[in-house]
Formats: sequence, C-alpha cells, structure tokens
Amino acid sequence: MSDQVGHEVLAKVRDLLPVLRDRAQEAEDLRRVPEESVKSLQEIGFFKLLQPVRHGGAEAHPLTFYTAVKLIASACGSTGWVASVLGVHPWHVGLFAEQAQQDVWAEDRDTRISSSYAPVGRATPVDGGFRFTGRWSFSSGCDHATWVLLGGLVMGEDGKPVDFRTFLLPIADYRIDDVWDTVGLRGTGSNDIVVEDVFVPEHRTLSMSNTARCACPGQELNTGPLFRMPYGTVHPYAITAPMIGMALGAYDEHVGATRDRIRASYVGEKASEDPFAQVRIASAANDIDAAWLQLERNVNEEMALAETRTKIPVELRLRARRDQVCGSARAIAAIDRLFESAGGKAIGNGLRIPRFWRDAHAARVHAANDPERALVLYGKGELGFPVRDGLF
Repeated sequence: MSDQVGHEVLAKVRDLLPVLRDRAQEAEDLRRVPEESVKSLQEIGFFKLLQPVRHGGAEAHPLTFYTAVKLIASACGSTGWVASVLGVHPWHVGLFAEQAQQDVWAEDRDTRISSSYAPVGRATPVDGGFRFTGRWSFSSGCDHATWVLLGGLVMGEDGKPVDFRTFLLPIADYRIDDVWDTVGLRGTGSNDIVVEDVFVPEHRTLSMSNTARCACPGQELNTGPLFRMPYGTVHPYAITAPMIGMALGAYDEHVGATRDRIRASYVGEKASEDPFAQVRIASAANDIDAAWLQLERNVNEEMALAETRTKIPVELRLRARRDQVCGSARAIAAIDRLFESAGGKAIGNGLRIPRFWRDAHAARVHAANDPERALVLYGKGELGFPVRDGLF
C-alpha cells in the first residue's frame, strides 16, 4: 500500500470526528453504533486498512490503522472500540486458508466480521471439518457483521481438548442474543453469539498454535509484511489503541473546559489558575504520550523486521505485550486524573468526560488487559525461563 492511501483515510477520519462526537449519546441510547457511522467508516475505506490487497484491501501499515482508531475513539469511545475490533478482523482472516478468504470476500469485499475469541465452544472432528456448538459473550459490533470468528476447543475421543482453534462462521450458522446492557462501552452492542451444532469445514478453522508461531496458510498468498506481524501484537493493540483515544478525548474535553471554568467553592477562582489542576493535566498528558509512544515504537520495530523477512524475536514480542497492558493502564490513569480534577461537572449523565471514564473502565476488563498475566511473561523471559502462552 502506498503511504498516500493511508494519509487519505486518516484525513477522512479526521473530517468525520465532529459527526461521530455528536452521535456519541445516540450510540449509548441505541446500545450499538449508529448504522450511519458504520456506513461512513466503510465509505472512507477504514475497514479495509488491514484487509489483503488481493481481496480489495489497503494492506496498510498497522500504525496507520491504530492512529485512525485512536482518533475515532477520541470522538466516541464505543465507536472507536467497534471500529478497532471490526477493523482488525480482516487481518486475521487473511491468515486463514485461501478458500476461507474466498468464502468471506468473493461476493462482497465490504464484508464485516465480528468475534469472540474465548475458547468456550466445543468442536468434534468429523469428515471434512467439525461439528461446533457454544455460546459466546462480548461480540462487539456483531449487529454490523455477517461473519464471526469464534474460539473453541477441539475435543479428542477421550473428551479432553486436543487443540484451541478459531472458527469462522457465516451469519446463517449463528444467532445473536441481545443481552448488552452495561455501564461502559454501552454503545458497542457486544451481544452474545449462539451456535447450535453446525458443521464448520476444516478450511474455516485456524489453530492458535499456528497463529502464535506466525505460520499460517494465508501467508502463502498474502506475502506482504503486514501478514508476518505477530497476532500477540496486532490484536492486543487493537484493544489498547481505542483506550488511548478515549484518554485523548477526555483530555481535550477537560483542558478546553478548564480554561473557562470558574470554581464556585473557591470564591470565583479560575480553575485554570489552580496549580493542582495544572499538575493533573501534565500528568495525564504524560501518561497518554507514554502509552502511544511505546505502541508506536513497538509496532514500527516489528513491522521493520517483517519488511525484511526477519523473524521477530520473542523478546520484542514480549516487550510489545508488556507495553500494551501498561499502555491500557496509563490510559485509565490519565482519565482518572482528569475525572478527579473536573469537579461536579464530571458526574452529569450524558457528559463527555464521564462517558469516556465509563468506557475506558469497561475496556479495562477485556482479557487482553490482564496486566499480571502479560507482565509475568515478560519477567520470565528476562530471567531466562521458557515462555509458554497461547500468543507466543
């Protein structure tokens, strides 16, 4: 992909931000991202940023994608979250066998895919594939998708799991149960997916062991550097990037409001003159910058190695994962400082800062943001212990 295409998409995303910002309350009320917003993101090419060129995508540098996500989330946390989740899935489908990619994109290159990767499904091997059953929670943006990626365990004859795979299913093979009613990320429509004993052909499954080793059938045809990037970086950063965007949106809102705010409890003192408010702003800005700069460094270093067909060392992959969970934590810390400094105006229903605060704290409970599990892997690696994890 030429840099020009990425710059054009980013420019169009920036043009959309005022509209997305105005629709943030509508997203909360609907409990899903408005259809108009998804359509606008599709029309400007956002959802194709990480899609293979062979299937009409841009195959962009991942940092272009994360930058677009950050901007969208700075306008509306729920829209940024759904955009990131739906937008990263074309990359994952690009790792599947060619027939699976044809199944998804042969008739419609604008096909969108949702997911729920928790291995709660159960798959039984049969001729040509698997019988598959399960119920999954938290499939963000599923109402805007016609395919889904689902995690499942392949069961052996003794009833014990023998593999952890991702299963790719069309909408005819599953139903959506509307259960989403939350305090944060309320506009993401992260409803349940239910599958009842359907057949999934072998080519529409992908073992997580192959994914972790960056050795997938789709790489034989999608030979660009994007598809040599590790899943353990690409997917987790799709969770952290919108959180950094939420922190950025809260920061811009707070700084703008603080310039004009008068603190009634301090006899007309201007909030902007409060040194403690100034310190909180500086600390929040530092956390946001640190989170983004580490994301940027890691993605650029990994992509540079992918471009030269150099194997990305596990040490770098562990560092990227370390910085990902810490980046999410920094985004939360920044929003907390801003929320605490905003005064009584921060607790009104429908206001932007409390919405960002709720959205970010809801995002924090995503499995990719479990800090102890990620940090212990980095510590083990540094101390010379073997690292055993589904992403490495």
